[in-house]
Amino acid sequence: MADRRMFSKRVTDSDAFIEMPSATQALYFHLNQAADDDGFNNQIQVAMMKAHASADDLKILLMKRFIIRFESGVIVIKHWRMHNTLRKDRYTPTSFQEEFSQLGIKENQSYSLLPD
Repeated sequence: MADRRMFSKRVTDSDAFIEMPSATQALYFHLNQAADDDGFNNQIQVAMMKAHASADDLKILLMKRFIIRFESGVIVIKHWRMHNTLRKDRYTPTSFQEEFSQLGIKENQSYSLLPD
């Protein structure tokens, strides 16, 4: 997993992002920072603690579709591929392959859940 993460201004400068409370924004950044090379994260409580965020902040990110949560509890950053790209020799596939298989990639490089 890489130590550096990037953020696209198309996401973080959007009205939808700016209108969120600062704790919600901080939670988004912490979830991104700890995500694997495909944007998956299962350390949600740690990110919430670091961001001084509440369960309501997590709900806002889910409601506004900045993150996608799976039944397993794992989340993925919806705009991960807009934010980050890695060279193939530095890329480690996610260990959350079952969740990954439930996603499609839109033309704008954002994740979306595939229909059942």
